[in-house]
Amino acid sequence: MSVLVSVYLLVATNLTFWSRASTYFGTAKLGLLSFGLGISLLVFVVTTAVSVKYLFKPALIFFILVSGVSSYFADTFGVIIDKEMVESAVVTTTAEAGHLITPRFLLHVLFFAVLPALFVVWVKVRHRPFLSKVLYNLAVIVPSLVAVVALASLNFASIAYVIRDHKDMMKLFNPSGPISAAVRYASSVYEDTNIVVAPFGIDAHAGDRLAKSKKPVVVVLVVGETARAMNFSLNGYARETNPELKALGVVNFTRTTSCGTATSVSLPCMFSGYTRDEYTEWKAHSRQNLVDVLTHAGVQVSWWDNNTGSKGIANLINYASLNNRKNSPLCKGGECLDAIFLEGLDQKLATIKTDTVIVLHQLGSHGPAYYLRYPEEYRTFKPDCRTPELMNCKPEEIVNAYDNSILYTDHILASVAKLLQKHETNAAGAMIYMSDHGESLGENGVYLHGAPYAIAPKEQTHVPFIAWFSKSYQSIMGLDTACLLQYSDAATSHDNLFHTVLGMMNIQTGVYNRGLDAFAACSVAG
Repeated sequence: MSVLVSVYLLVATNLTFWSRASTYFGTAKLGLLSFGLGISLLVFVVTTAVSVKYLFKPALIFFILVSGVSSYFADTFGVIIDKEMVESAVVTTTAEAGHLITPRFLLHVLFFAVLPALFVVWVKVRHRPFLSKVLYNLAVIVPSLVAVVALASLNFASIAYVIRDHKDMMKLFNPSGPISAAVRYASSVYEDTNIVVAPFGIDAHAGDRLAKSKKPVVVVLVVGETARAMNFSLNGYARETNPELKALGVVNFTRTTSCGTATSVSLPCMFSGYTRDEYTEWKAHSRQNLVDVLTHAGVQVSWWDNNTGSKGIANLINYASLNNRKNSPLCKGGECLDAIFLEGLDQKLATIKTDTVIVLHQLGSHGPAYYLRYPEEYRTFKPDCRTPELMNCKPEEIVNAYDNSILYTDHILASVAKLLQKHETNAAGAMIYMSDHGESLGENGVYLHGAPYAIAPKEQTHVPFIAWFSKSYQSIMGLDTACLLQYSDAATSHDNLFHTVLGMMNIQTGVYNRGLDAFAACSVAG
């Protein structure tokens, strides 16, 4: 039974792993052979080591189920099940998860997980007496481990090089990769239960320009979802995906990189005040963030969410989830089009009496069901992929659906700017937009996002960064937008968001770093 299950795990559920290993070892065929034999023996060692009565079958069934499910995402989308991916799966909504539970997925799980697990249940296993079993298993395990050491020693240089330089390879191995990721996620959740959130930026206060303003200043911060910069026509994309923003004359930063490749990493990082090099999940959770610093300065801050939550960022401020509305024509199946923001924003801007920041967390272009992210009237690029099973669509159909979602985001952002313009007599408004991460659309066989940052393609890390300012805002804050256009090709990143928003609201605090404020060079300090 140990041999059968080991062979099954190695052959049927690790196709992507072996393909990636073959690519990484390249011409070092002996290294690949030694590595492959060594890994195979280690799997056999593990399945033999758990061959204890009452443990054996449950352990094998667990290995098969984990491998069978995770192999679908690796083989279909090229996705690695790491800690961040496990976290994304845990916090996802039912509607979002439903786009992945397709007929193809269910068939894969049936044939690669359920049926093999039932085979293990069905087969009768005879167990030797305990002492005999220990001796017999040791007679198998010890020589196998010796062989593993020998194989590794024979080709140590090539094996060590590949494992060290291609850490994604072992994360793809089933079932150890997903199990390790789940354990690390559980460990981080346990650590978070003991975290005490430290105050941050409590010295924050309004600067002279904000204090002297005769009307409230409003910044709408739109957090994008899964938008990659290369599909924005503002960045040179051949298709016109940003006609409305282009007409508004926005400031567009062309070289912006993300902190992570998944929302669970990028979102806390963007608001934390840490640079990407400094950022850790524990640090972000153990200190207040941008919205709290703004609150310390007397700014009214609200978070409106059309996604899967604020990842703890909005715990201490006004928070509203908009995707659970039952009777809106913009909502279906637990998800809403991003236009759900607009009516409430119009009403909010009409009644604002104090300096305000409103965060709009978009559903944006979240896949794989790109076709559900835009209404029929924005179905401009056709034929578009009309299913979350991307492998059933042609590459151009996937791109068409994704581009339609970007076209719709263009409309949402332009609508936000126009609402700020509409209420300019009541408040001096500005909008800033930055996406959390990008998306792979099949380039090099990779889809979706969440790749380990060290190997993530630019499609997942190059994100849009756009700003719009009303005339009254520019006047109050002493901002020269013509000057900003000269800096639009400067390298920017999520590191800039924290300090840029503080600068936009003219907040004075010791935690503000003018050097990381993307607009500072073109605004008057004070």
